[in-house]
Amino acid sequence: ALAEAILRELETGEPGRAVRWTVAPGLRARADRNLAYSLLQNLLGNAWKYTRRRADAEIAFGAADGEAGPEFFVRDNGAGLDLALAPRLFVPFQRYHAAREFDGLGIGLATVKRILDRHGGRIRVESAPGQGATFHFAFGE
Repeated sequence: ALAEAILRELETGEPGRAVRWTVAPGLRARADRNLAYSLLQNLLGNAWKYTRRRADAEIAFGAADGEAGPEFFVRDNGAGLDLALAPRLFVPFQRYHAAREFDGLGIGLATVKRILDRHGGRIRVESAPGQGATFHFAFGE
């Protein structure tokens, strides 16, 4: 429900933009609701932002079995990134894309990482330039 609410807010903010998004039904997590909202707002907001240049923008939120157990994911078909630079993704103010390309402060993914750390969770990313990105994450037990 949180993911759907966030995506509807993003649609309201850009009513002329067509983004095909899906949210798997029935997803649940044991996490602080406000922090989970902030985490999803950052990940889905990034997906929304980095698909901005695609006429066929797609964003998905779901869950699957991951390398270390069950995990959620946010997937997009946007700008993507070079994983050689992945270590700096979760460091505050270390932007991957230039500010002139995409707006932002460079603290969203650092915030996501801190929220997951606080919950004993984990995050990883799969991506390639121009191929979109998938952020896999799990809250701790």
